[in-house]
Amino acid sequence: MNSNSSGLSGLWLPLITPFRDGALDAASVRRLVSHYLAEAVDGLILAATTGEAMTLDETEVEQLVSISAEVIADSGKPLPLYLGLSGSDTRKLAKTLAHTANWPIQGYLIACPYYSRPSQAGLYQHFAALSEGTEKPILIYNIPYRTGVNLGNETLLQLAERPNIVGLKDCCADAAQSFELLRDRPSGFSVLTGEDALFYSALSQGADGGILASGHVMTAAFADIRNRLLRGDQPGALSDWQQLSSVPKLLFSEPSPSAVKHWLWRGGLIDSPEVRLPMMPVTDGLAQRINRAIDGLIP
Repeated sequence: MNSNSSGLSGLWLPLITPFRDGALDAASVRRLVSHYLAEAVDGLILAATTGEAMTLDETEVEQLVSISAEVIADSGKPLPLYLGLSGSDTRKLAKTLAHTANWPIQGYLIACPYYSRPSQAGLYQHFAALSEGTEKPILIYNIPYRTGVNLGNETLLQLAERPNIVGLKDCCADAAQSFELLRDRPSGFSVLTGEDALFYSALSQGADGGILASGHVMTAAFADIRNRLLRGDQPGALSDWQQLSSVPKLLFSEPSPSAVKHWLWRGGLIDSPEVRLPMMPVTDGLAQRINRAIDGLIP
């Protein structure tokens, strides 16, 4: 395993967005950000899929960014904030980049256009236009089972030539494509897996880290998998992963982020496990399984 010291690496959290009584829960946002500042987290991504971005209005997104940035600034610990963006209208996204240019964020995680299923040429022109619309770094998010389109490696490597397209959140669900990208990518171009269940495998093949919803819980244990591999302790990392791998399975056994929110609520980090429709709270059965896990009963 190699460390990509020149790019983004480590454990990043696609931070959940806490709600209470239908509104953004500012107190819980502060508590969450403060908590993860003390954990082995290398960056936070706000208003992404795990943050239920599709249900947030513009005012809520700005409030979420402002609160998070304020907590980080007050702590004196530098922790990068990236903003999640998605959409199928290149012009609209470019306007969003301009609108958020002065926000206290360090970069963007931008998903491939969804539903419209553009060609590879269209995908290239989409991200090229967005890269020209901001000076901030861009992580591309390739998740074809959500968007309906797969960003191929040839197109991605062309985009990687642009100085502010700095990496990829990889959820392509094609092991060969992921391996070939790790083999062929240019120096300094980061690949962070977004598949929680494949965290160990991706790291073993050379990924620089992960953007993991599961990292909200047992954060230090997720971070230590990578740290062991960096130290050359592959047997220790594998042994630890065999114990930890049940956590992503549990947290994704129903649509995310309901299970993560339930766990955080039970742990006192957020005041409510509330999600917004069309997401639903966890079922009673899953709630009981999570409660047992919190009590240390994960086998």
